[in-house]
Amino acid sequence: MATLNITYDGMSADVPVELDGPVPDADIRRIATELVRSGGVPGLHLSQLRDDAFAHFVVDRLRGARGEERIYLRPKVPFGAR
Repeated sequence: MATLNITYDGMSADVPVELDGPVPDADIRRIATELVRSGGVPGLHLSQLRDDAFAHFVVDRLRGARGEERIYLRPKVPFGAR
């Protein structure tokens, strides 16, 4: 079991996901799209979300203090951009 944190349009929400081993970034984006469309992410339901909504998002993978997997799907941040 992993926790997927999705940040989209200024909102952020966690959702538990069952993953069978390592999952490629493209699959994380696809899973997130389906979860958001279906209302499976608390506070983040967009039934008309485009297929490519997360195409340019970053997937970060971290381990919590107890070893639990956390996956963050977030927009790229242009640090230092003007």
